Amino acid sequence: MAQQFFASCPTGLEAVLASELSALGALNVAATRGGASFEGGWSQCYRVNLWSRIASRVLWKLATHPYRNENEVYRHCEAIPWSKHFHVGRTLRVNVSAIGSPLRSLDFITLRIKDAICDRFRRECGERPSISTSDPDVKVHAFFEERTFTLYLDTSGEALFKRGYRLEETDAPMRENLAAGMLALSQWTPKHALLDPMCGSGTILVEAALIAHNITPGFQRPFGFEQLNNFDAELWKRLHTKAGEQAIREPKVRLFASDRDHRQVKVAQKTLYALGMDKTVSIDCVDVVERTAPANEGILLSNPPYGVRLETAESVAEFYPRLGSALKHHFAGWTAYLFTADMELPKRVGLKPSRRIPLFNGSLECRLFEFKLIAGSLRRRSPDA
Repeated sequence: MAQQFFASCPTGLEAVLASELSALGALNVAATRGGASFEGGWSQCYRVNLWSRIASRVLWKLATHPYRNENEVYRHCEAIPWSKHFHVGRTLRVNVSAIGSPLRSLDFITLRIKDAICDRFRRECGERPSISTSDPDVKVHAFFEERTFTLYLDTSGEALFKRGYRLEETDAPMRENLAAGMLALSQWTPKHALLDPMCGSGTILVEAALIAHNITPGFQRPFGFEQLNNFDAELWKRLHTKAGEQAIREPKVRLFASDRDHRQVKVAQKTLYALGMDKTVSIDCVDVVERTAPANEGILLSNPPYGVRLETAESVAEFYPRLGSALKHHFAGWTAYLFTADMELPKRVGLKPSRRIPLFNGSLECRLFEFKLIAGSLRRRSPDA
């Protein structure tokens, strides 16, 4: 029996997420702001959680109801047979979000939904589940619009961008699914050379290496659906085993990374070594302005240092013209994609973008700028500039 699901993702990646979901066998995929809805059986749900590189989480739709006030929300929630979906011994958390809702307090409606779930359990089982805000077994999501609200059960557990491979946290790390989404937007495939010359902890190249090895991003982590009553352990074992068998041990791929910070380079090297992919990516400690192209053509994808990694306006003003000059003189024949929250980046580097792709890094509005690098592509700057 087909179920309805919603896969969330960073804003701006909805279209590439929808394409990925269709490739994974999801049915009736429809992109919408913040993600994509799809239909399928539990096999599709497990596969999307295991294989999706772009989704943030996968939610199982339970019901949609009209409402006018908090009491109506309580009655609709209390009517759901929660004990059918998960055991009373599981710990619980309720997450609420809203767009255009007339409700005065999301905190209060969160409490009312918790009360409805617990009251239903107490009526049927004689006890109620415990609440955990930090590490719950089961997460219920409620999304409110102006006249209707929808209830979901989270099948992912921890957010899917938490792959389980990050050995240590660094300053301002890029989320893994955002990096994978940018790779999709750049249309990079393992046939193309790829370089991140300002790699930081190496998230973009690690994601590219996982793609090249055909390793599922969720192979090393647990999922929320394992806590639900309808969990099919045999089906999950077959899918997980098959995914492991599909990995490519020695892919033919050209992946390159570098950074001027030797500490960041070491972090990236440790991560790749732990994944058994240290031979897949060539990493050097070198400043981007001194970096030369490792191939005649390819894709350069990077998140230039800004804000945290370049602390002063003077360092920004000095660095970006040098970056533009290096791209022009060292990477003719390449296509560069620079991800940044600085909307003035093209002006600062002196290059004219061929595409400006709006993306969000959390709540921060950003752009992925595409530059076709050909000889003489550096825009002439006026003396005032």
